Amino acid sequence: MPWCDPCEKNWTPSSVGADGRCPTCSGPLEGTPGVDHEPVHTPWHFWVGVAAAGGYLLWRLIQAILAVF
Repeated sequence: MPWCDPCEKNWTPSSVGADGRCPTCSGPLEGTPGVDHEPVHTPWHFWVGVAAAGGYLLWRLIQAILAVF
């Protein structure tokens, strides 16, 4: 995690500028992995949870529609 001494704050790699400096004070960051940052990808298990929640809500909607009739 990039760390800024003057701000006393950790920054995520996606929030650090392209030049590898602090977005608040423009100071150098310690622990910056490099100037070129890879985009942060969403983990696969997040999408499994989204699909499970969507399936559950769809099932509850079907149950609500059937309860009306």
